[in-house]
Amino acid sequence: MPRPADVRPPSRATTLLLAVLGGLVTDAAFPQRGWWPAAMVGMALLALALRRDSARWSFVVGLTWGLSFFLVHIWWANEAVGVVPWLALSTAQAIAVGLFAVTWAWIRRIPAVERWPWLAALTFGLAWTTWEILRSAGPFGGFPWGKLAFSQTEAPLLRLAAVGGTTLVSTLVAVLGLVLATAWWSLRRRHSGRAVGAVLVLVAIPVASLAVPLDVRAEDGTVSVGIVQGNVSEPGLGAFNNAREVIGNHADGTVALAQDHAGDLDVVLWPENAADYDPRTDDEARASVEAAAEAIGAPIMLGTQSYTYGEDGRADARYNDVILWQPGVGSTEVYAKQHPAPFAEYIPLRDIARRFSAAVDLVSVDMRPGTEVGIVPVPVDGREVPFGVAICFEVAYDAIVRDSVAEGAEVIVVPTNNASFGETAESEQQLAMTVFRAVEHGRAAVQVSTVGVSGVVTPNGVVTQRTELFTADALTADLGLRTSLTLATRLGTTPDVVVGAVTGLLALVGIVLRPGRRRRGAGA
Repeated sequence: MPRPADVRPPSRATTLLLAVLGGLVTDAAFPQRGWWPAAMVGMALLALALRRDSARWSFVVGLTWGLSFFLVHIWWANEAVGVVPWLALSTAQAIAVGLFAVTWAWIRRIPAVERWPWLAALTFGLAWTTWEILRSAGPFGGFPWGKLAFSQTEAPLLRLAAVGGTTLVSTLVAVLGLVLATAWWSLRRRHSGRAVGAVLVLVAIPVASLAVPLDVRAEDGTVSVGIVQGNVSEPGLGAFNNAREVIGNHADGTVALAQDHAGDLDVVLWPENAADYDPRTDDEARASVEAAAEAIGAPIMLGTQSYTYGEDGRADARYNDVILWQPGVGSTEVYAKQHPAPFAEYIPLRDIARRFSAAVDLVSVDMRPGTEVGIVPVPVDGREVPFGVAICFEVAYDAIVRDSVAEGAEVIVVPTNNASFGETAESEQQLAMTVFRAVEHGRAAVQVSTVGVSGVVTPNGVVTQRTELFTADALTADLGLRTSLTLATRLGTTPDVVVGAVTGLLALVGIVLRPGRRRRGAGA
């Protein structure tokens, strides 16, 4: 977005105002509002806010945009774990946006980027996505929440998930944001030709996305599933105070489902933490699960926890498991969550974290990561059907779902426990990620929650059934099994590596250029 030398940059107060508005508008593109074009508008406001040349000031602007966005977007963290963790997590993510802004300030020093709006838009998008990738990887395993791609699950760009995953879709959202900023700036400068060109790009890319074919046909038969959302009597952390109630609700829901579907289903899906008392070791839990499995006449895939013990007999570690319970047999398969949530399922730097909140000691036994790919084989018509499993927040991590599909998963299941997040948008944000993964990998997908939102998603991203929050409910669905791999699945991490390498090279070039000269133009 060229800025002629005779145009003064906006005041610092204006840039901060634009940044605050940009963050708030961008959040409106995500559930629960779901106004997907708002993501482009929010990125355009960020681009307009970054018209001053200083890298230091760009960091402040980016940080401001990031705080405005994340404090609202992950408000559910305050609901679940309190003010201090919510502020800390939001600030950490906002710093990544600030570092993006610095990177962009360096890149736009390159004369070709200054000169060519299309190149400015492309490099803006690449720099943005590079920092999405980086903040999704660390610290403490990263936090992919708030990726621009996840705002597009009702938009034409969703179809491109099958081509390049979150990397491609996020990049294009950021690109279109700068294109929109270019259109606005060109109109202000009465450059009608450039404004018309920008508008054409804004229309052409989403329309062209509609041409991407999405195959929903069953390639390897179908599987009939039941989905039980048992609900809890007390939302929030209090839901964990009566684990017997939780397992009882899911057993009762399965028995009720059996009244119309006994013997008709291949497997029944329960959510994460549906059985906090492990039925493999607890007699009462075993009896509940076995009775439900016998009543429905099908295996139950359910979430539970297992522990390891030290020489003193005390638990020294735990695992977040999904097991397959077959009637009359018991547990036959297990998947342990690979990516426990830091400061929720385990506490890094516990002694330091305790200084900020005594609540860290509510997690008395740290969760350890599983080491196996998320596959749970389910017997269907005499063969083992591999179900890809991503427990709760794992659906946000590209590699976890991709690895299970690459290893043969023919359907995706996301068991989750949203009880501690109250009436916030967290569960619907998670369902949007499940929708994205369905399209990205060409698989039918099911999200099953203790309290909602649970849902059934086709391989082209259509939510065919869903439940409401804090209601007991049950669904049934016939899911088409698919074995072919999308381009996004086959490419793996290649797009991330390419985007990061190009951004790094461009930033290095920008750093070595002399920024002190009077610029003939500047990117957004």
